[in-house]
Amino acid sequence: MAVDNGPVPPADLDHPTGRLIAGRYRLQRVLGRGSMGTVWAAYDEVLHRRVAVKEMRLPPGMPETEAAALRERTLREARAIAVLSHPNVVTLHDVVQQDGEPVVVMELVPSRSLAELLRTHGALSAAQAAAVADAVAAALQAAHRSGITHRDVKPGNVLVGANEQIKLTDFGIARNVSEVTMTTTGIMLGTPAFIAPEVAAGGAVSPAADLWGLGATLFAAVEGHPPYDADGDPLATVTQVVHGEVPRPASTGPLAEVIEALMVKDPRARMPLVEVRRRIYPLLPEPGTSVFAPLDLEEPTELTRPATAELPAFPPPRPAPVDPDAPLAADPGPLPFAPSTPSGSWESWAPSTSAAPPPPAAPVPRRVRRGPVATTLLVLTAAVLFAAAAGGGFALTRVAAGRSLLPPPAAVRYEAPDVATTVRPLQPRTAGTAPAYGVPGGEFTISVPQDWTMFVEQRANDPADPLPPRTLVHFVSPDGVMEVTVERFPVYYPNYSIRRYLDALRSWWARPGHSYVLTRVAPADAASGRGPDRQTDVTYRTVETQASTDMARSHFVRFLPQRVGLWVIDVTVPNDQEEKGQTLFDQIAPTFTAAT
Repeated sequence: MAVDNGPVPPADLDHPTGRLIAGRYRLQRVLGRGSMGTVWAAYDEVLHRRVAVKEMRLPPGMPETEAAALRERTLREARAIAVLSHPNVVTLHDVVQQDGEPVVVMELVPSRSLAELLRTHGALSAAQAAAVADAVAAALQAAHRSGITHRDVKPGNVLVGANEQIKLTDFGIARNVSEVTMTTTGIMLGTPAFIAPEVAAGGAVSPAADLWGLGATLFAAVEGHPPYDADGDPLATVTQVVHGEVPRPASTGPLAEVIEALMVKDPRARMPLVEVRRRIYPLLPEPGTSVFAPLDLEEPTELTRPATAELPAFPPPRPAPVDPDAPLAADPGPLPFAPSTPSGSWESWAPSTSAAPPPPAAPVPRRVRRGPVATTLLVLTAAVLFAAAAGGGFALTRVAAGRSLLPPPAAVRYEAPDVATTVRPLQPRTAGTAPAYGVPGGEFTISVPQDWTMFVEQRANDPADPLPPRTLVHFVSPDGVMEVTVERFPVYYPNYSIRRYLDALRSWWARPGHSYVLTRVAPADAASGRGPDRQTDVTYRTVETQASTDMARSHFVRFLPQRVGLWVIDVTVPNDQEEKGQTLFDQIAPTFTAAT
């Protein structure tokens, strides 16, 4: 995404500064733009903080089916990244609707991208590159634990803050249109110069692709240029990535070894992130050391501050001296010890690499030699004394605590709670869908878990959409795997029916890579369209294939006709939690009340 810090370009004249998004985010100036959207510096007038607003822009003539898929993908990936909370990941604040399109609100980081630093200052020092490697690896670890694959790790998505905090950004919230088209046809997803070979060849996208991206990013950091031509013909670059030899850094040392172990064509042979951080740890600067001070980090970047931002002095001022007689804190926190290598670690199967020689050992005092009999007696005596001390200590502890010396009759197995499906108590939430397309009314109340996030979506009349205009209010669980949707059709009857809605669902999920199974309709005549519509409960299952991942969900739906309008309550959960979804639906659906 190009950077422009001057006047708003002509492409943005239809969206001037000062515009208010979702009634709270005041746009200030353009930070960057691409073929699919614009990033603004904005001000949150509710929480009084600066934010970055990423506004989607669909190119003219884009088919509505592709636009709808792009909107859904934006919302789905925004929900996924919302579960991440990590100091090395740019935080997602909000997703709102503006003019029918999703708008993403993110943390505003005063920073420069690594790509910009490399263009301006060239290759990084070993300490700077190590800091970048450790921060990006930590961010990817957190993402992979949450089931998220970044898919586009590159210097342009690594931000180095004015306070030297390093953050990974752009987890696919707003992709380039060309990337969407390529993905749809199974060709490519990502930036050619940093894309993994298996992805460039049209294979599955897995977390291992992020390992290659990390290696390619570190290659650029230590060499000052990408491993492949970033400005040439993309198809030629992809061909070189898939069929050519893997570039090797000209430099040597631990960083070069890590890069070579990450940039391996076989995804299964790439160095794990935990091993990357273990290798990088000795190269990291001491805590509190400024390693980026020689670089100018206060220039605005494609995802950073508005022009009026006030930055703290950099480097930060030296802290005031501490009174040596002041009391120490109760807990100084963990010490920065390097983790030890566990058994069966990456080194047990990875290629051998050179290691730094160990420091010289301290002189060892001379010991008195003992014969074999004396040594054996000494060992046996030590073992007996240890067993007696351990047994006596255990017995004394049990007696002092008033417990029996015998073990309990049966062990109780502890099972951790299913965190992904833990639901907080329900709380009434009131929301509105009016004014929706000039039709009055639309307020409703429904009880949902108190920590679920709400956002509103408008779906306008579209020739490709078999259903009339409606408003959807989404309530999404913190982990993004469960959702309650309240859908309102202000005008639905007499031209439509519940059967028409089910036919539209079947048509939507008949696309390649998707499936739909209707499992229950009560009363049964609603599915056939015989008789007038009345309250109807429907259950169906869907499967959506993304690369090598199948997203299987169960939907519990209640249709509530209201004069000429229709309300639809939908509780969606993963297929393996269908019983819990039914219980949740039975608790939530009866609480729905619509204003008359």
